[in-house]
Amino acid sequence: MFTRTGARMFAASNTLLHKVAVLGAAGGIGQPLSLLMKNSMLTSDLTLYDIVNTPGVAADLSHICTPAKVTGFMGDDIGAALKGRDVVIIPAGVPRKPGMTRDDLFNTNASIVKKLAEACAQHCPNAAFLIISNPVNSTVPIFAETLKKAGVYNPAKLFGVTTLDLVRARTFVAELKGADVNKVCVPVVGGHSGATIVPILSQCGFTFTDDEIAQLTHRIQFGGDEVVKAKAGAGSATLSMAYAGAQFAFRLMAAMNGEKDVVECTFVESKVNELPFFSSPVRLGKNGVEEILPVPEHSAYEAGLMEACMKDLKGNIEKGVQFANSA
Repeated sequence: MFTRTGARMFAASNTLLHKVAVLGAAGGIGQPLSLLMKNSMLTSDLTLYDIVNTPGVAADLSHICTPAKVTGFMGDDIGAALKGRDVVIIPAGVPRKPGMTRDDLFNTNASIVKKLAEACAQHCPNAAFLIISNPVNSTVPIFAETLKKAGVYNPAKLFGVTTLDLVRARTFVAELKGADVNKVCVPVVGGHSGATIVPILSQCGFTFTDDEIAQLTHRIQFGGDEVVKAKAGAGSATLSMAYAGAQFAFRLMAAMNGEKDVVECTFVESKVNELPFFSSPVRLGKNGVEEILPVPEHSAYEAGLMEACMKDLKGNIEKGVQFANSA
């Protein structure tokens, strides 16, 4: 539950293999993500798309001795990159720089995501779509509205990848408590930026002081800022995001293959509260979302975080919907 790692990235010989596309494959997230997908025995065929440099990335990856075939596409060849895909992972867009928030990325990345959604609707409407492009709180609604316009929207197959928040939460809690990170589980709900990220530390099995809770919560919510600052203008959280994106993809593909009780927190169309999209534990299955589980019980402190999350997230979602329907 909640992104256990390890042997699951590999598959037995009788496992259904998947045709995967990575859109934005030449970028800072896209390249390491494509490497991880090529390294997975769940992938039989991997197509890489970006506006530049994908043939070189594909050539490089094609020398790796795993079975997946790799092909690179650029520019107007997006249809060929998407044809026949059953999983499409989208890290496309510009990265954050020092001083930028995810919302600062909106004007550029919103247009990119909308165009990619239009292409997906045309060339692989039945695929599962994993959205990494920030701001996820807005780009997922944009993708949904674009698919709706094309008459091909399936809410069970659209996912905002919030896994990095869970990865950070597990890492930071394990570091603080000297615990085995592989045995730490921290549900993280809400959205995927700042105050919309709500770590439910009260459910992770450890006892914390009030100061520890406040510090951990802030670090989980703003971990991206920590990386942007450390890279001093040279990029954002690319490697950890690629890892997290791949882990969610592996878990989804395992569920699509019939593995039972695959539960991950992910940002999906939801009715757990009044918002149309929300990240909470989701049981994944052969056709994507199988069941949206309730938000875990939470403390009074976390209830306050949830209140702030709901207010900000509502505006983020509305911004995405308005963009999709006005552009």
